Amino acid sequence: MSVGCSRSSRSARLASVRLMEISLDHCVIHVSERPRSNAFYRDVLGATLVGDANGPAMYRFGLQQLNVHGPGLHPDPVARLPVQPGGSDLCFVWAGTIDAAVDHLRAHGVDVELGPVRRAGARGDGTSVYFRDPDGSLLELISYH
Repeated sequence: MSVGCSRSSRSARLASVRLMEISLDHCVIHVSERPRSNAFYRDVLGATLVGDANGPAMYRFGLQQLNVHGPGLHPDPVARLPVQPGGSDLCFVWAGTIDAAVDHLRAHGVDVELGPVRRAGARGDGTSVYFRDPDGSLLELISYH
């Protein structure tokens, strides 16, 4: 005897979940020095700064955004174990080739820590390079070309 929902009610629930359209709006990173991080995310990753370039700002990438916690900001609510500076691990899609991504990072004085390496991303198989932001968070650029 099975416990829980019948097969038909489980199928109905799954169908309603499939009909929902959910996408990522924003997530949170924590930085230790705002002007330095703002410049990095703007200049290296192409973020649009929403807010003060030398103070509290959010980093917008098209329809997604990184909300930035750090000095001078006391958000509420926060995660039970808030992320610390250097504690994030984020992947960004690079629209060009991975070789162009490496050249772009080097042109901005950013060391590639690993890669190019093959990785599976949200869009399928790609090639990635890994590097760090000024606080040490692990960042990845993935190319699907």
